Amino acid sequence: MKTLYRKFVEGTEKLHDVQLLLFRVILVIGFYGPAMMKVKNLEGVAEWFGSMSYPFPMVSAILAMTTEVMGIVLLTLGLGTRVIALPMMFVMVVAIFTTHISNGFAAGDNGFEIPLYYLLMLFALVVYGSGRYSLDHLLDRKRLSSGSDV
Repeated sequence: MKTLYRKFVEGTEKLHDVQLLLFRVILVIGFYGPAMMKVKNLEGVAEWFGSMSYPFPMVSAILAMTTEVMGIVLLTLGLGTRVIALPMMFVMVVAIFTTHISNGFAAGDNGFEIPLYYLLMLFALVVYGSGRYSLDHLLDRKRLSSGSDV
């Protein structure tokens, strides 16, 4: 039984990079709609942020939009994944505590369930990186093969 379990674990560990790729794909899909809404109606988003007492609502809207759009591009490419995931996590924390938490947990009630899942996936990307199927991995391999540390 121990041997069977060990083989199972070894087999699932080979899926590590697939999991990271799927997290990136899900996050890109999930952030796309809100990012495009901000791009198309930044003034309306700033007004909405102002109605929730965000400080500097237009600046906040621009920062959120920029973070989300850059996140979509960089996560798609798997480039700078650990870096872009941090401000994206901040966006999720703000969304949870200003918009979703008062609605409870359930996604169907506009609760914090989905933003929490995104936050956890982003955290996994910070911890583990973007995986083998990414430009980060390709560039790291090139750096290592050239002997450069920069």
